Amino acid sequence: MTVPAVTVPGSGDHLAAQRADLLRFAAGAARPEGFGWLDDDGRVDASRPVELWITCRMTHVAALGALAAEPPALGGPSRDALLASAAHGVAALTDGPLHDAAHGGWFAAADGGVPTDTAKQAYGHAFVVLAASSAVAAGVPGADALLEDALAVSLARFWDEAEGLSVEEWDASWSVLDGYRGVNANMHTVEAYLAAGDATGDDAWHRRAARIAARVVGWAAHNGWRIPEHFDAEWTPMLEHHRDEPAHPFRPYGATVGHGLEWARLLLSVEATLGEAAPGGLRDAALALYDRAVADGWDADGALGFVYTTDWDGRPVVRERMHWVLAEAVNAAEALRQATGQAVYAEDAARWWAYADAHLIDHHRGSWHHELDPHNRPAGFVWPGKPDVYHAYQAALLPELPIAPSFATALRDRGGLTRG
Repeated sequence: MTVPAVTVPGSGDHLAAQRADLLRFAAGAARPEGFGWLDDDGRVDASRPVELWITCRMTHVAALGALAAEPPALGGPSRDALLASAAHGVAALTDGPLHDAAHGGWFAAADGGVPTDTAKQAYGHAFVVLAASSAVAAGVPGADALLEDALAVSLARFWDEAEGLSVEEWDASWSVLDGYRGVNANMHTVEAYLAAGDATGDDAWHRRAARIAARVVGWAAHNGWRIPEHFDAEWTPMLEHHRDEPAHPFRPYGATVGHGLEWARLLLSVEATLGEAAPGGLRDAALALYDRAVADGWDADGALGFVYTTDWDGRPVVRERMHWVLAEAVNAAEALRQATGQAVYAEDAARWWAYADAHLIDHHRGSWHHELDPHNRPAGFVWPGKPDVYHAYQAALLPELPIAPSFATALRDRGGLTRG
């Protein structure tokens, strides 16, 4: 099957070809426990356990692909195959070893049918909510019950009503709450709660997402729009956290450029979802976060691409280029284009799609290189292989959709993607 040739990165045909290629690449990820970590060729890396967050992301993307219902001639899996993949994810999350039938919730990882990391993490649980919400929109059997369970766990175990934020991590029996608090898990909780509110029709989830967003905006505004990521149990910023491990994949030291971009998009989604009920200043905050991230991160060291992290004065710390940062850059640019109507954001998105096409997209083996070195050569220091397709797929999808409602609900409501 031949995928149509495309010449303009970021054009409609280019985005459609990207979506098809990413879904094709992800088609071999299934394992009995869920979905595995993919290597550079799209094969499951059997040396790694099945991670909760990857299983959820792949379930979410499969549901989006089924809802998009794009022509098979593009080279991607059929709608039936994608629905089967999403159903596999729902079943694994419902009855597989990632699910804790004794205490409730989900373990962080499993292998060989048994849990290998029994921590209960807000990050992974947010993705359970997202996966279930998307599967509900796609009509996957069992998704409604999974979403009900995931939301109950999220509300009972992670949501801190007094703070309007999510706590981070429990032990397996929900007996010991870790003292660390993090913005990364809260960011994905915002994404998940927006999707859950759309899927259930209960706007209490939207309001919780807005409360998280308002707290993060306050911290960012008082820190030069470089978001503090790490906090102690009292929500006091720990700005020096992981200075000795600056390239940590989930909790790096300093300001994470990609999160400034990702938050910019999410703030606009919160505003579009809640309308007049949204906290004030979200659009201005999105603009400020975007401008700071681009000024600090893009071409910051004399080479094209976004650096991974900077210090609190905006100087690059980890100079590797992560694919997800570029994906969130084009997402943020597209969201700002929709929100403001200003052409400069379309120009930014076009520039970054050209960079992605030249450096990140693997035109030979498929998907995107997850990491490049500071000279834009494929690397695997932080992210070996090509674990999942979540960030890249959403980047190739957002220009076809409004910034609210969430991806799955928007696709369901419009009956998929239609191409003229």
